[in-house]
Amino acid sequence: MATNMPLEVARLHLEIAARLRVADIDTAMLDGRLIICHVTGLSDVDLIARPQTPVSDEQILKINEMTDRRQAGEPVSRLIGCKEFFGRRFQVTPATLDPRPDTEVLVETGARLLRALPDGQPTRVLDIGTGTGAIAITLLAEVMSATAVATDISPAALEICRSNAAVHGVDERIETVCTNWAEGVSGSFDLVVSNPPYIASREIADLAADVRDYDPSLALDGGADGLDAYRAIFSDATTLIQPGGHVLVEFGKGQHEAVVQIAAQAGFASGDDGAGPVRDLAGVIRCAVFEVC
Repeated sequence: MATNMPLEVARLHLEIAARLRVADIDTAMLDGRLIICHVTGLSDVDLIARPQTPVSDEQILKINEMTDRRQAGEPVSRLIGCKEFFGRRFQVTPATLDPRPDTEVLVETGARLLRALPDGQPTRVLDIGTGTGAIAITLLAEVMSATAVATDISPAALEICRSNAAVHGVDERIETVCTNWAEGVSGSFDLVVSNPPYIASREIADLAADVRDYDPSLALDGGADGLDAYRAIFSDATTLIQPGGHVLVEFGKGQHEAVVQIAAQAGFASGDDGAGPVRDLAGVIRCAVFEVC
């Protein structure tokens, strides 16, 4: 008598990816792998080395449910509860913005600035609007001499930041402060860094659904012109920057000149030894470094 054979993981991966391609998802194979690994507990290596691993009916039901949600536009990071950034995994929740690959150039620049400081000098970082903590935590993981203060207006986001810091072993070097931008923060810092909300309020409704419907509005809405956060950040930074320190901010496409003007009004000029603004992998000016004039 014929019996139902268990579905092998490699075949399931192909089936899930095919379904996602029908929904015009460019990352179908990657998303399928992430969903399957999340549900089954298998690693990326397992999928390659053990393609005939059977998948239980219960797991298949869960995988199919998550695939349906991905087909409907829900980001895979929201399905599995984490996002990779700078080679590390960070927990994400509805309270936090998904870390973006574009922001990795901000971290690379920040790490370079910190490493250029004199050896033995205590190194302090202020991450304004930290969310998951991806920026501050990555800088601490990359620069072992650094400590950080991370602020956010959302207590729920700060809880995730602390959890991520513990996972990556930097929790003893980071302090979280629940506040609006840097209000009430004291002390001086070698690097003030931020990836703040920079979408103009009127443009929120036109964002891609996977951003508009899943990232928190607090982390997207930059006010009428998208620049409210920069006015607050540079105003606060005037009393927080250590002599010789830098402010490093990310911004949206086409916002560089406006941010330069806001910085100048607060007494900051483009810094980083004349290296100029930093471009992301697509060639878009994504962040810039400033120092006190």
